[in-house]
Amino acid sequence: MRAMAAVFLLAQAFASTESRAQDYPTHAVRIIVPFGAGGPADVAARLVGNALADSLKQPFVIENRPGAGSVIGTQEAAKSAPDGYTLLLMSNAQTANESLVPQRKYDLMRDLVPVASLNVADLVIVVHPSVRAASLKEFIALAKSQPGKLNYASSGQGTPYHMAGELFKSMAGIDVVHVPYRNSGEARTGVIGGQVQMMIDAVTTMAPNVLQGQVRALATTGKTRSAVLPDVPTAEEAGVGGYEATIWLGLMAPKGTPQPIVDKLNTAVNEAIKRPEIIKLWADQGAAPMAMTPEAFDKFLRGDIVKWAEVVKRFPQQP
Repeated sequence: MRAMAAVFLLAQAFASTESRAQDYPTHAVRIIVPFGAGGPADVAARLVGNALADSLKQPFVIENRPGAGSVIGTQEAAKSAPDGYTLLLMSNAQTANESLVPQRKYDLMRDLVPVASLNVADLVIVVHPSVRAASLKEFIALAKSQPGKLNYASSGQGTPYHMAGELFKSMAGIDVVHVPYRNSGEARTGVIGGQVQMMIDAVTTMAPNVLQGQVRALATTGKTRSAVLPDVPTAEEAGVGGYEATIWLGLMAPKGTPQPIVDKLNTAVNEAIKRPEIIKLWADQGAAPMAMTPEAFDKFLRGDIVKWAEVVKRFPQQP
């Protein structure tokens, strides 16, 4: 009798979860973006949020919670109610922080669950026009002649731009000083204004500054040249063999979020990023949609955590 009652209660709970998923969402959903406004993550979150609001008939509200290289916003999401009404915008920053920031108060794969991947984009290595280097090889030679004298900007420790910069330093054998800013917008302003000499930034946001002559592009970081900056060589072509770095984006939710809701969101996201207008917009910016199931995204995240843990071993952590 007890066994039958347990089965009945389990069936009721499952039916209740299914019902909630069918009705979901019944009110506004917030997407926590642990980065500053105006960067690739923020722009993508707003674009996808608008598409989700259109398809799921409820507002998707963006909340920027920058700071500590994404740790502050990620921690806020991790401790939120697992009801489908809080989502977290993801990038390589969070997977890198799993090894780079051991003192954080959450564990990514323990406290959050994968929902969907969004897109992937190459980065571009740029310098201020005053820097006497017309190519990546010339910049490397300049840095080697002045160890510790040149610097580069990032949007904070553990962000894709910081990790790409440290990987570049390691592979090029140079000593340039990391200058972390509070967000990518401030870092971008720093290199455009000449307060720092170099930055590795997303093609999606830095390309207009390159085309306007505000910075000089030395190389892009993908396996092939960027369609947005076709005249700029890859780092491989420019002399740093094997160097590759990208920025990818995705969504996670607090652990315990009902699987039917996760699946519903995954389907909605994958439909959104296949919209022709979104594909074109991202292509014009140098990004491409990246669609995965929650299970595939889980595997991707775990692999990325291992990848950056290996990279972190190759350079000293920054304060």
